[in-house]
Amino acid sequence: MAAISREEVAHLARLSRLAVTEEELDRFAGQLDVILQSVARVGEVAAEDIPPTSHSVPLTNVYRDDVPVPSLTQDEALSGAPDAYEGRFRVPRILDEEE
Repeated sequence: MAAISREEVAHLARLSRLAVTEEELDRFAGQLDVILQSVARVGEVAAEDIPPTSHSVPLTNVYRDDVPVPSLTQDEALSGAPDAYEGRFRVPRILDEEE
């Protein structure tokens, strides 16, 4: 697996709206590379006869009753948004629509 580059870390930081310094780009690139290598190693040792699991112990009755509670108004919810339009969150387009 190829190491993650500083440019990829900078791109991820921009997508996450994080301001990072040049030193942090180097440090994060190394840290993320270690994480990605560790995930790749887990994938190498995973055996086909072991079923995938989401929890180490079985969970039962994990759902709570759906009870309405007071929540944010539309204006409160949009108050922290970088951009809003007609009462909605406005986000950059990431996919081109096919015509």
